[in-house]
Amino acid sequence: MTRRKQPETQPLEDGNATAWTDAREQLGAADYYWLATVHPDGRPHVRPLLAVWVADAMYFCSGAATRKIKNITAVPSCSLAAETDAFHFVIEGEAAKRSDETALQDAADVYATKYEWEVEIRDGAFYAAGAPTAGDPPYEVYEVTPETVFGFGLDASVSSTRWQFE
Repeated sequence: MTRRKQPETQPLEDGNATAWTDAREQLGAADYYWLATVHPDGRPHVRPLLAVWVADAMYFCSGAATRKIKNITAVPSCSLAAETDAFHFVIEGEAAKRSDETALQDAADVYATKYEWEVEIRDGAFYAAGAPTAGDPPYEVYEVTPETVFGFGLDASVSSTRWQFE
């Protein structure tokens, strides 16, 4: 799928839409994220995780035996949610496993800077200690390329906004 560099931006209420560049910066700075996937029987599955913004997508990792990865393998559509000082964010997109060295190194660099979590890249996955919600290593790395991002303003200084990617 080819995406535009700048999404279509639309305020969800009266006011001015927040620029994507400002929202993207805040989204990448969030501390914690929640991943929503779907069980094979259709029930929702939501789990906390640490994620990083790299280039034009969110990245997260988890062990292959975890329920969230089993769900994504069956149905790649998912949502990530996060809270910042100005917004509650919801990212809708599809998760895709990444194993190429460049993408993994880029994600590892941001994890090291943001969370002080150093990983070793080996055989297309992360190896490290200290990922309690991710199961045991190796950790598969997934990229969620946004299709739609919603930012719900937390006070009157920002307008709730939708950013739509094509």
